[in-house]
Amino acid sequence: MTSRLLLNKFLPKLQSIERCNRVLSVGNVRYYSKKDETAVVPALIPTDFHEVLSSPELEERRRELRGYITLTEAEDVSALSGVPDEHIKTRTVRIYQPAKNAMQSGTNNINFWQMDFDTRERWENQLMGWSSSGDPMSNMKVEFTTKEEAIEHCKKMKWNYYVQEPNVDDPKPRSYGANFSWNKRTRVTTK
Repeated sequence: MTSRLLLNKFLPKLQSIERCNRVLSVGNVRYYSKKDETAVVPALIPTDFHEVLSSPELEERRRELRGYITLTEAEDVSALSGVPDEHIKTRTVRIYQPAKNAMQSGTNNINFWQMDFDTRERWENQLMGWSSSGDPMSNMKVEFTTKEEAIEHCKKMKWNYYVQEPNVDDPKPRSYGANFSWNKRTRVTTK
């Protein structure tokens, strides 16, 4: 009802379609006159709501926030992590690439790095016979996509670390598979 009243009030003021489109549109639009089918480009049409509603100072600030954040010194989050000092100063972290699962035939899910802590004292639980430990970090494994990410994480947490490089073996050619090679004639017929 209100929109109908507004249209009735302002429609006589907006006489042509081109003028109406210029007032009501926000994006880049080309207007064609019916007389000669040439494009009439308006002088100024805002392309973005931010340009219309904000000042140049706000636009400059928005451009600065879109950029990268650069740090001049190394990050130290060990105080904020909540890990006790005894686990920060006395622990050693091993960064390694885990071996492929024995049940896995493909090479998917093997291109990641893991980080785990050195083992501490364990004891046998008298009630259940299970192995127990008072170490909160004993079973924690963290996965990273690259070795550099894991090293950077250890540096941030102020942990001592060492990198165990993966053992890469070149597979030797299998002689039985050569009998079924597609490009060699391996079977000799008697005829």
